[in-house]
Amino acid sequence: MNDPSAVPAPGSAAAPAAMRTARLDLLPLRVSDAEEMAVALSDPGLHAFIGGSPMDVDELRARYGRQVAGSPDPAVVWWNWVIRLRTEECLAGTVQATVAGPVAEVAWVVGAPWQGRGIAKEAVAALVAWFGEVGGVREVVAHIHPDHAVSAAVARAVGLAPTEEWQDGEVRWRLVLPPAPGHPRA
Repeated sequence: MNDPSAVPAPGSAAAPAAMRTARLDLLPLRVSDAEEMAVALSDPGLHAFIGGSPMDVDELRARYGRQVAGSPDPAVVWWNWVIRLRTEECLAGTVQATVAGPVAEVAWVVGAPWQGRGIAKEAVAALVAWFGEVGGVREVVAHIHPDHAVSAAVARAVGLAPTEEWQDGEVRWRLVLPPAPGHPRA
């Protein structure tokens, strides 16, 4: 199943405008989210495993502009959501997927004030479940620093397992999805 046309295109009926979980709204990323997200992601500790440092509003606005514009490669789809915690009416992090053919590479970050509450797990689980329903994505992967136990726990909780593969000092985690019910490849 290496047919890129099997993966929904952004804006198609299958591409979600938003996703909702018990506590969260996953909302499509907007450039205007940069101001609130710069505060939410301002803790330098968030970069212990990914490197770099917190971005200021202008840097984040530029980054979000690139992400919202989409991948320059027509065979790759970028989907980015902000994580909105409904009870606190605030943005608490992001979840994203880079989809190439049947493979979706996922990543997530939750701001320090909201960590330890299962928010990343809930957001990533919603994304993985959605991919399981779509039918075009057959494999979900994430790259996690070997010392980042919290991200490893999130990945494990949503069904990903570590592989022997490494990329840029991180372990590749993988989940093969069963064919979606009613999908032609089921």
